Amino acid sequence: MNICTERLCFHPYQDTDFPFLMSLLSDPEVVRFIGNGKTRDSQGGRDFLDWIYCTYESGEGMGLMLLRNKEDAKPIGHAGLVPQTIDGKKEIEIGYWIARQHWGKGYATEAAKALFAYGKRQLGFQRFIALIQPGNAASQRVAKKLGMEMEKHIVLNGQDVCVYATLSDVSGQ
Repeated sequence: MNICTERLCFHPYQDTDFPFLMSLLSDPEVVRFIGNGKTRDSQGGRDFLDWIYCTYESGEGMGLMLLRNKEDAKPIGHAGLVPQTIDGKKEIEIGYWIARQHWGKGYATEAAKALFAYGKRQLGFQRFIALIQPGNAASQRVAKKLGMEMEKHIVLNGQDVCVYATLSDVSGQ
């Protein structure tokens, strides 16, 4: 997977990226709308990194990738095409997390649009979803910028989640 945007480059996680991953997983504001909304300790972080590595086995271009700023190569978050099973159906989620100090700069939208284009053009996917907890207005705005609409509410691992979905192309992509 070789995706770069105007400001970002996507890279597969490596063990040396663990401290950055822990900075995301230990920030209560970053994880507020992720899973159960609780921070993770070092073991929880290692389990999460193992899960990320497992998503890479789903195929070329799949899984959460580290997002690095092109200008200084510093990590600013992660994003990726994540295989999910929703109501017994296999789906492709466009997922994105941005470190708090980088919120409000358009990085999530930039990464999500790049993943949408890559998934459609390179991998041939036609449908994408975003799994977003109801109170996460910022992620809802990103999904809407991708042309997604709220399709349904589900309970996923004990959490209320909105499934945003699209079948259409993003103009200009």
